[in-house]
Amino acid sequence: MSEAGGRGCGSPVPQRAPWSLVAATAAICLVSATSVWTVGAEPMSREEKQKLGNQVLEMFDHAYGNYMEHAYPADELMPLTCRGRVRGQEPSRGDVDDALGKFSLTLIDSLDTLVVLNKTKEFEDAVRKVLRDVNLDNDVVVSVFETNIRVLGGLLGGHSLAIMLKEKGEYMQWYNDELLQMAKQLGYKLLPAFNTTSGLPYPRINLKFGIRKPEARTGTETDTCTACAGTLILEFAALSRFTGATIFEEYARKALDFLWEKRQRSSNLVGVTINIHTGDWVRKDSGVGAGIDSYYEYLLKAYVLLGDDSFLERFNTHYDAIMRYISQPPLLLDVHIHKPMLNARTWMDALLAFFPGLQVLKGDIRPAIETHEMLYQVIKKHNFLPEAFTTDFRVHWAQHPLRPEFAESTYFLYKATGDPYYLEVGKTLIENLNKYARVPCGFAAMKDVRTGSHEDRMDSFFLAEMFKYLYLLFADKEDIIFDIEDYIFTTEAHLLPLWLSTTNQSISKKNTTSEYTELDDSNFDWTCPNTQILFPNDPLYAQSIREPLKNVVDKSCPRGIIRVEESFRSGAKPPLRARDFMATNPEHLEILKKMGVSLIHLKDGRVQLVQHAIQAASSIDAEDGLRFMQEMIELSSQQQKEQQLPPRAVQIVSHPFFGRVVLTAGPAQFGLDLSKHKETRGFVASSKPYNGCSELTNPEAVMGKIALIQRGQCMFAEKARNIQNAGAIGGIVIDDNEGSSSDTAPLFQMAGDGKDTDDIKIPMLFLFSKEGSIILDAIREYEEVEVLLSDKAKDRDPEMENEEQPSSENDSQNQSAEQISSSSQEVDLVDQESSEENSLNSHPESLSPADMDNAASISPSEQTSNPTENHETANLNGECTDLDNQLQEQSETEEDSNPNVSWGKKVQPIDSILADWNEDIEAFEMMEKDEL
Repeated sequence: MSEAGGRGCGSPVPQRAPWSLVAATAAICLVSATSVWTVGAEPMSREEKQKLGNQVLEMFDHAYGNYMEHAYPADELMPLTCRGRVRGQEPSRGDVDDALGKFSLTLIDSLDTLVVLNKTKEFEDAVRKVLRDVNLDNDVVVSVFETNIRVLGGLLGGHSLAIMLKEKGEYMQWYNDELLQMAKQLGYKLLPAFNTTSGLPYPRINLKFGIRKPEARTGTETDTCTACAGTLILEFAALSRFTGATIFEEYARKALDFLWEKRQRSSNLVGVTINIHTGDWVRKDSGVGAGIDSYYEYLLKAYVLLGDDSFLERFNTHYDAIMRYISQPPLLLDVHIHKPMLNARTWMDALLAFFPGLQVLKGDIRPAIETHEMLYQVIKKHNFLPEAFTTDFRVHWAQHPLRPEFAESTYFLYKATGDPYYLEVGKTLIENLNKYARVPCGFAAMKDVRTGSHEDRMDSFFLAEMFKYLYLLFADKEDIIFDIEDYIFTTEAHLLPLWLSTTNQSISKKNTTSEYTELDDSNFDWTCPNTQILFPNDPLYAQSIREPLKNVVDKSCPRGIIRVEESFRSGAKPPLRARDFMATNPEHLEILKKMGVSLIHLKDGRVQLVQHAIQAASSIDAEDGLRFMQEMIELSSQQQKEQQLPPRAVQIVSHPFFGRVVLTAGPAQFGLDLSKHKETRGFVASSKPYNGCSELTNPEAVMGKIALIQRGQCMFAEKARNIQNAGAIGGIVIDDNEGSSSDTAPLFQMAGDGKDTDDIKIPMLFLFSKEGSIILDAIREYEEVEVLLSDKAKDRDPEMENEEQPSSENDSQNQSAEQISSSSQEVDLVDQESSEENSLNSHPESLSPADMDNAASISPSEQTSNPTENHETANLNGECTDLDNQLQEQSETEEDSNPNVSWGKKVQPIDSILADWNEDIEAFEMMEKDEL
């Protein structure tokens, strides 16, 4: 999965010979259309925009200042523990750590952000630090993709703005292309990765030893993601044209050429993962999110920056396939490249949020508005965009690492339309970041959007992109010291000047070695889009597109219910309900068609349902279709689902935290249920003995407090009884496995001891070692530490916080995120382990592609479905239904005498699921011959 935060392009206005900018420059072509939007939403005053812009500046100062104070020269800041993340000194996070190369990543990634935010003096100081402190010759294995977009891109972006400032005459007068020389050095270090027969780069390289040497510890990989190999052309071509060394652009072009040749010829789609030696597709699912995203982005932007028509031809060919197969407005669903009418999964990942912005540059505004609005509704439901969410908008993966893609698309939609609605969207993003993610030492990624718990993580892309897009959203032209439209944004939002298109053009613009399919010219926009077509002369045009999506994600009752009740009173025939549906009834099938619901008969007799609101006979019929599909989910969910306990939150509410730090906690199967009772608040105290396995010797210390106990040596229920007898009002069990963390370990659920536990009346929560140490460290420093045990984080105390920080309006940490369940379409295969504490594990992140969405079908006799596109939430009686109680999240239970207890649940019989998988496998085998 690409970890890079975002995608983007400034409104590109190349300063060169007039070649057709096509729809790629739609952001500029659409300037004349901005006036038609202001009637649909109240315009934001210049004063309010300036206030929000200043707020963005303050937030950046908070994040950047804490990085420089507590982390530099480390790659990233760990905002919960206020220290730098140094690779090798912290528990491995797998591929996420491949971005870290001991080269002060966050500083380099933030260089051009400093200039965009008018912090020119800070920029000059930062450049001096980079030149003085950064070493690119470290013995460390890094991702070629991440190093290219973050470090090489950061150095080139910094160089681009350094020479701009030098020309202006006030700053950087001493600068003599030092950043460019560092970029060239790094470029040569990355080149050995391209030493493959295909020209596709190895995914990882050792900065000091390159590839394949024994010391390199890399070079044995066979696979890479499409985005990893296809997101090089902007940085490498810019490096070639800045320096005159053509080898970089040549290598990047060769990789793009190979990916184009390996596209699936019948569908014109590319897969997620490819073998770098043979060119065979390893993962044959295709979408616009993780693993592919920036490949499409760089095809279009390479055309804008380099003026090579072949890149536009490729992009338009792919875009036509995306809109034909993947786009199911407002959804973007992965499909199989050989079988593009078959969805590969019924969940979406957060990285696809860049796509509406890319559609703006393409000039395709309507679907951009639709998808953006859908994503915004998901954000309003969960406060942030979950790392993955289902087609019925429930949480699939609950993390949110402060990704900026949605802010990017918001910026481009506002640039293209001038619609003040998008300023309000940006305002919401600012409020949510300050309310939920801000902590004393920066901004912390969300470990779980449902509980508001944090992860000790602040990625470099947060500073490189989020603040840049948010500031530009509210800034007027005079607020920026240079013309942003003279630059193109890379996928990491680094700025490259458009004048590079006419510099050192030693490489042929037209690739004569690649064969292209015969293209239909009607699919291509060779001039700027006609604004009258894009924007009908209707001031409420965008609002009319967004309005039908307002209820799609909302957990409350659909407004359409009222219309249904009115139709009953008027004697009209009520819409078809899911409980009454018969797949063999011709009248029912006709009603489905009217509602935009398609019915697909599978070979084994089951039926698959897919709903497209845009295909409905009317907006009312579309509402009926949305309700019908959601009822189908309700019917299927009622037939299974054992109750699961969601994660809980431990929130530090005393000085100086004031609720800003929220820790993910495992629940207990006994004691006070925090989801049904008021939260428990109190000061913490360590029990003696610390393991809590016998009568406490310090009852006076834990009386009326929340007792801290160490895991091990006895059952959890026994610990709970001992601290309860001592007068504790709650208990927190801290893992005795040093270094364990909710970042890397499955959530732990504490089980009883096999006996009646009704006598335990206090709440009990479990913290891994890392999270527990945050509380223990706080006790050592501040002595008295007060915490809140709850089902999810609560509002902070504004009075206490104002006393601490009277000038900060947005530094409150309110958590009202709902407990949203993942799609219940997967089987949790549980490994049981008998010991003092038997445990059951479920880890959704480790699911293979074959685990995706195999319950989206029904048999005529069952009359139930798990459809591939579902929206509003209603139960069979038309009343509001909360589906947010079923969490498919990592889990681990502890028990004594009942090894058969399982927290997992089965949605379908395993034979049925295997039948689905076998059907797809057979289809792949039949279609394999089509791939060239």
